[in-house]
Amino acid sequence: MIVPFSQLHQDAARTLIKLSLAEDLQQTGDLTCQALIEETDQAEIQIVARQAGILAGSPITTLIFEELDSQVVCEHHLADGAALEPGSVISTCSGPLASLLTGERTVLNFLTHLCGVASQTAQYVEAVKGTNACILDTRKTLPGWRVLEKYAVAAGGGTNHRMGLYDGILIKDNHLAAWATRNSHPTIAAAVKQARESVKGEKSVEVEVDTLEQLTDALEGAPEIVLLDNMSTDTLREAIQMRDAQSPATLLEASGGINLNTVRAVAETGVERISVGALTHSVISLDIGFDWKRRT
Repeated sequence: MIVPFSQLHQDAARTLIKLSLAEDLQQTGDLTCQALIEETDQAEIQIVARQAGILAGSPITTLIFEELDSQVVCEHHLADGAALEPGSVISTCSGPLASLLTGERTVLNFLTHLCGVASQTAQYVEAVKGTNACILDTRKTLPGWRVLEKYAVAAGGGTNHRMGLYDGILIKDNHLAAWATRNSHPTIAAAVKQARESVKGEKSVEVEVDTLEQLTDALEGAPEIVLLDNMSTDTLREAIQMRDAQSPATLLEASGGINLNTVRAVAETGVERISVGALTHSVISLDIGFDWKRRT
Protein backbone atom coordinates (compact mmCIF):
# COMPACT_ATOMS: atom_id res chain seq x y z
CA MET A 1 0.00 0.00 0.00
CA ILE A 2 1.61 3.25 -1.14
CA VAL A 3 1.31 6.01 1.47
CA PRO A 4 2.53 9.63 1.22
CA PHE A 5 5.58 10.59 3.24
CA SER A 6 4.11 13.83 4.54
CA GLN A 7 5.62 16.81 6.31
CA LEU A 8 4.63 15.20 9.60
CA HIS A 9 6.72 12.14 8.77
CA GLN A 10 9.63 14.23 7.51
CA ASP A 11 9.71 16.28 10.71
CA ALA A 12 9.62 13.16 12.88
CA ALA A 13 12.40 11.60 10.82
CA ARG A 14 14.62 14.68 10.97
CA THR A 15 14.38 14.77 14.76
CA LEU A 16 15.48 11.15 15.02
CA ILE A 17 18.16 11.58 12.36
CA LYS A 18 19.81 14.37 14.36
CA LEU A 19 19.79 12.20 17.48
CA SER A 20 21.11 9.18 15.58
CA LEU A 21 24.00 11.04 13.97
CA ALA A 22 24.86 12.83 17.19
CA GLU A 23 25.18 9.61 19.16
CA ASP A 24 27.28 8.04 16.38
CA LEU A 25 29.62 10.95 15.67
CA GLN A 26 29.77 13.11 18.82
CA GLN A 27 32.37 15.88 18.35
CA THR A 28 35.02 13.62 16.87
CA GLY A 29 33.33 12.29 13.74
CA ASP A 30 33.95 9.00 11.96
CA LEU A 31 37.46 8.00 13.06
CA THR A 32 37.63 5.00 10.73
CA CYS A 33 36.88 7.04 7.62
CA GLN A 34 39.26 9.76 8.77
CA ALA A 35 41.99 7.13 9.04
CA LEU A 36 41.37 5.21 5.80
CA ILE A 37 39.30 7.18 3.30
CA GLU A 38 40.50 10.12 1.22
CA GLU A 39 38.30 13.22 1.00
CA THR A 40 38.41 12.95 -2.81
CA ASP A 41 37.19 9.34 -2.93
CA GLN A 42 33.82 9.04 -4.67
CA ALA A 43 31.50 6.03 -4.73
CA GLU A 44 28.06 4.75 -5.62
CA ILE A 45 26.10 2.46 -3.32
CA GLN A 46 22.96 0.45 -3.74
CA ILE A 47 20.55 -0.29 -0.93
CA VAL A 48 19.40 -3.84 -1.57
CA ALA A 49 16.83 -6.11 0.08
CA ARG A 50 18.26 -9.39 1.30
CA GLN A 51 14.86 -10.98 2.01
CA ALA A 52 11.24 -10.63 0.99
CA GLY A 53 9.13 -8.01 2.71
CA ILE A 54 7.49 -4.61 2.37
CA LEU A 55 9.36 -1.34 1.88
CA ALA A 56 8.90 1.51 4.35
CA GLY A 57 11.08 4.54 5.05
CA SER A 58 12.91 4.91 1.75
CA PRO A 59 12.65 8.76 1.71
CA ILE A 60 14.50 8.86 5.03
CA THR A 61 17.72 7.93 3.23
CA THR A 62 17.64 11.26 1.43
CA LEU A 63 16.96 13.13 4.67
CA ILE A 64 19.92 11.42 6.38
CA PHE A 65 22.36 12.45 3.69
CA GLU A 66 20.90 15.95 3.54
CA GLU A 67 21.86 16.24 7.20
CA LEU A 68 25.23 14.54 6.77
CA ASP A 69 26.50 15.74 3.39
CA SER A 70 24.48 17.58 0.74
CA GLN A 71 26.89 16.32 -1.95
CA VAL A 72 25.36 12.84 -1.69
CA VAL A 73 22.59 12.27 -4.26
CA CYS A 74 19.97 9.56 -3.76
CA GLU A 75 17.69 8.00 -6.36
CA HIS A 76 14.83 5.86 -5.07
CA HIS A 77 13.72 3.03 -7.35
CA LEU A 78 10.76 1.75 -5.33
CA ALA A 79 7.96 3.50 -3.44
CA ASP A 80 7.14 2.75 0.16
CA GLY A 81 4.56 -0.02 0.30
CA ALA A 82 6.20 -1.90 -2.56
CA ALA A 83 6.85 -5.62 -2.22
CA LEU A 84 10.51 -6.55 -1.85
CA GLU A 85 12.23 -9.71 -2.96
CA PRO A 86 15.82 -10.78 -2.27
CA GLY A 87 17.94 -8.62 -4.58
CA SER A 88 15.41 -5.81 -4.99
CA VAL A 89 17.32 -2.53 -5.39
CA ILE A 90 15.62 0.04 -3.18
CA SER A 91 17.82 3.09 -3.79
CA THR A 92 21.08 4.21 -5.35
CA CYS A 93 23.17 6.88 -3.62
CA SER A 94 26.34 8.49 -4.97
CA GLY A 95 28.85 11.02 -3.69
CA PRO A 96 31.79 11.23 -1.31
CA LEU A 97 32.70 7.74 -0.12
CA ALA A 98 33.42 8.83 3.44
CA SER A 99 29.95 10.34 3.79
CA LEU A 100 28.29 7.25 2.36
CA LEU A 101 30.13 5.00 4.82
CA THR A 102 29.49 7.33 7.74
CA GLY A 103 25.77 7.29 7.03
CA GLU A 104 25.52 3.56 6.34
CA ARG A 105 24.46 2.33 9.78
CA THR A 106 22.03 5.18 10.35
CA VAL A 107 20.36 4.49 7.00
CA LEU A 108 20.10 0.78 7.70
CA ASN A 109 18.84 1.29 11.25
CA PHE A 110 15.88 3.25 9.94
CA LEU A 111 15.15 1.06 6.93
CA THR A 112 15.53 -2.37 8.52
CA HIS A 113 13.28 -1.44 11.43
CA LEU A 114 10.55 0.29 9.44
CA CYS A 115 10.55 -2.40 6.75
CA GLY A 116 10.24 -4.94 9.56
CA VAL A 117 7.15 -3.16 10.87
CA ALA A 118 5.60 -2.93 7.39
CA SER A 119 6.42 -6.54 6.58
CA GLN A 120 4.94 -7.91 9.79
CA THR A 121 1.84 -5.78 9.33
CA ALA A 122 1.40 -7.15 5.81
CA GLN A 123 1.43 -10.69 7.20
CA TYR A 124 -1.42 -9.87 9.58
CA VAL A 125 -3.38 -8.11 6.84
CA GLU A 126 -2.97 -11.11 4.56
CA ALA A 127 -4.05 -13.45 7.36
CA VAL A 128 -7.46 -11.73 7.71
CA LYS A 129 -8.01 -11.20 3.99
CA GLY A 130 -11.63 -11.81 2.99
CA THR A 131 -13.03 -11.05 6.45
CA ASN A 132 -14.65 -7.88 7.73
CA ALA A 133 -11.73 -7.02 10.01
CA CYS A 134 -9.01 -4.42 9.64
CA ILE A 135 -5.66 -4.62 11.43
CA LEU A 136 -4.75 -1.71 13.69
CA ASP A 137 -1.61 -0.68 15.54
CA THR A 138 -1.41 0.54 19.15
CA ARG A 139 0.55 3.05 21.22
CA LYS A 140 3.11 0.34 22.06
CA THR A 141 5.84 2.09 20.11
CA LEU A 142 9.45 3.08 20.72
CA PRO A 143 9.67 6.56 22.29
CA GLY A 144 10.06 9.13 19.54
CA TRP A 145 9.35 6.62 16.79
CA ARG A 146 5.55 6.55 16.89
CA VAL A 147 4.88 8.68 13.81
CA LEU A 148 7.30 6.66 11.69
CA GLU A 149 6.25 3.26 13.04
CA LYS A 150 2.61 4.04 12.38
CA TYR A 151 3.61 5.21 8.90
CA ALA A 152 5.24 1.80 8.37
CA VAL A 153 2.07 0.06 9.57
CA ALA A 154 0.12 1.96 6.91
CA ALA A 155 2.73 1.03 4.28
CA GLY A 156 2.12 -2.60 5.20
CA GLY A 157 -1.62 -2.24 4.61
CA GLY A 158 -2.61 -1.76 8.26
CA THR A 159 -4.81 0.93 9.78
CA ASN A 160 -3.62 3.49 12.30
CA HIS A 161 -5.30 3.66 15.69
CA ARG A 162 -5.19 7.01 17.50
CA MET A 163 -1.76 8.62 17.34
CA GLY A 164 -1.71 9.51 21.02
CA LEU A 165 -3.74 10.50 24.04
CA TYR A 166 -4.52 13.83 22.37
CA ASP A 167 -6.54 12.72 19.34
CA GLY A 168 -9.08 10.23 20.65
CA ILE A 169 -10.69 8.96 23.83
CA LEU A 170 -10.10 5.39 24.95
CA ILE A 171 -11.61 4.70 28.36
CA LYS A 172 -9.70 1.84 30.00
CA ASP A 173 -10.24 -0.05 33.24
CA ASN A 174 -8.12 2.28 35.36
CA HIS A 175 -9.99 5.32 34.03
CA LEU A 176 -13.29 3.69 34.96
CA ALA A 177 -12.06 2.66 38.40
CA ALA A 178 -10.88 6.16 39.21
CA TRP A 179 -14.00 7.81 37.78
CA ALA A 180 -16.29 5.45 39.72
CA THR A 181 -14.93 6.68 43.06
CA ARG A 182 -16.59 10.04 42.42
CA ASN A 183 -20.00 8.68 41.37
CA SER A 184 -22.62 7.05 43.61
CA HIS A 185 -24.11 4.95 40.79
CA PRO A 186 -21.31 4.58 38.25
CA THR A 187 -21.98 2.84 34.94
CA ILE A 188 -19.81 2.45 31.90
CA ALA A 189 -22.55 4.04 29.79
CA ALA A 190 -22.49 7.13 32.00
CA ALA A 191 -18.73 7.40 31.63
CA VAL A 192 -19.07 7.16 27.84
CA LYS A 193 -21.69 9.90 27.79
CA GLN A 194 -19.57 12.17 29.98
CA ALA A 195 -16.55 11.61 27.74
CA ARG A 196 -18.59 12.40 24.65
CA GLU A 197 -19.85 15.63 26.19
CA SER A 198 -16.29 16.66 27.07
CA VAL A 199 -15.18 16.55 23.42
CA LYS A 200 -18.54 17.78 22.09
CA GLY A 201 -18.68 14.98 19.53
CA GLU A 202 -15.50 16.14 17.80
CA LYS A 203 -13.52 13.01 18.73
CA SER A 204 -14.50 9.35 18.78
CA VAL A 205 -15.13 7.66 22.12
CA GLU A 206 -13.89 4.11 22.64
CA VAL A 207 -14.25 2.10 25.83
CA GLU A 208 -12.53 -1.10 26.93
CA VAL A 209 -14.48 -3.99 28.46
CA ASP A 210 -13.41 -7.37 29.82
CA THR A 211 -16.77 -9.17 30.11
CA LEU A 212 -20.09 -9.42 28.32
CA GLU A 213 -21.77 -7.83 31.33
CA GLN A 214 -19.56 -4.78 30.91
CA LEU A 215 -20.31 -4.79 27.19
CA THR A 216 -24.06 -4.60 27.86
CA ASP A 217 -23.44 -1.62 30.12
CA ALA A 218 -21.12 0.09 27.60
CA LEU A 219 -23.51 -0.32 24.68
CA GLU A 220 -26.15 1.65 26.60
CA GLY A 221 -23.93 4.67 25.98
CA ALA A 222 -23.61 3.90 22.23
CA PRO A 223 -19.87 4.46 22.01
CA GLU A 224 -18.31 4.65 18.58
CA ILE A 225 -16.05 1.69 19.44
CA VAL A 226 -15.87 -0.95 22.15
CA LEU A 227 -12.55 -2.69 22.73
CA LEU A 228 -13.06 -6.33 23.72
CA ASP A 229 -10.04 -7.23 25.80
CA ASN A 230 -8.70 -10.80 25.89
CA MET A 231 -11.97 -12.51 24.95
CA SER A 232 -12.23 -16.01 23.47
CA THR A 233 -13.60 -16.43 19.97
CA ASP A 234 -16.84 -17.86 21.37
CA THR A 235 -17.23 -14.81 23.60
CA LEU A 236 -16.48 -12.52 20.69
CA ARG A 237 -19.30 -14.10 18.70
CA GLU A 238 -21.67 -13.48 21.60
CA ALA A 239 -20.46 -9.90 21.74
CA ILE A 240 -21.31 -9.44 18.06
CA GLN A 241 -24.87 -10.62 18.67
CA MET A 242 -25.28 -8.30 21.65
CA ARG A 243 -23.91 -5.35 19.71
CA ASP A 244 -26.20 -6.02 16.76
CA ALA A 245 -29.21 -6.03 19.09
CA GLN A 246 -28.26 -3.06 21.29
CA SER A 247 -26.15 -0.61 19.29
CA PRO A 248 -25.61 -1.67 15.65
CA ALA A 249 -23.54 1.42 14.81
CA THR A 250 -20.90 0.60 17.43
CA LEU A 251 -17.73 -1.01 16.08
CA LEU A 252 -16.16 -3.88 17.97
CA GLU A 253 -12.39 -4.19 18.35
CA ALA A 254 -10.66 -7.33 19.57
CA SER A 255 -7.35 -7.00 21.35
CA GLY A 256 -5.03 -8.82 23.71
CA GLY A 257 -2.58 -11.62 22.97
CA ILE A 258 -3.51 -11.91 19.30
CA ASN A 259 -0.80 -13.32 17.04
CA LEU A 260 -0.41 -14.63 13.50
CA ASN A 261 -1.62 -18.06 14.55
CA THR A 262 -4.86 -16.76 16.08
CA VAL A 263 -5.72 -13.61 14.17
CA ARG A 264 -7.70 -15.40 11.42
CA ALA A 265 -10.00 -17.08 13.93
CA VAL A 266 -10.55 -13.75 15.67
CA ALA A 267 -11.37 -12.04 12.38
CA GLU A 268 -13.86 -14.76 11.47
CA THR A 269 -15.96 -13.95 14.55
CA GLY A 270 -17.13 -10.82 12.74
CA VAL A 271 -15.33 -8.05 14.67
CA GLU A 272 -14.57 -5.01 12.56
CA ARG A 273 -11.26 -4.15 14.17
CA ILE A 274 -8.28 -6.09 15.54
CA SER A 275 -5.52 -4.17 17.33
CA VAL A 276 -2.12 -5.84 17.58
CA GLY A 277 0.66 -4.41 19.72
CA ALA A 278 3.15 -6.81 18.13
CA LEU A 279 3.07 -4.80 14.90
CA THR A 280 5.45 -2.38 16.59
CA HIS A 281 6.68 -3.80 19.90
CA SER A 282 7.88 -7.22 18.70
CA VAL A 283 9.33 -6.61 15.27
CA ILE A 284 12.20 -8.45 13.60
CA SER A 285 14.19 -6.13 11.36
CA LEU A 286 14.18 -6.89 7.64
CA ASP A 287 17.59 -7.79 6.24
CA ILE A 288 18.80 -5.00 3.96
CA GLY A 289 22.27 -4.48 2.51
CA PHE A 290 24.39 -1.44 1.69
CA ASP A 291 26.51 -2.38 -1.32
CA TRP A 292 29.11 0.06 -2.65
CA LYS A 293 31.59 0.37 -5.43
CA ARG A 294 34.30 2.95 -6.03
CA ARG A 295 33.70 5.50 -8.80
CA THR A 296 36.52 6.81 -10.99
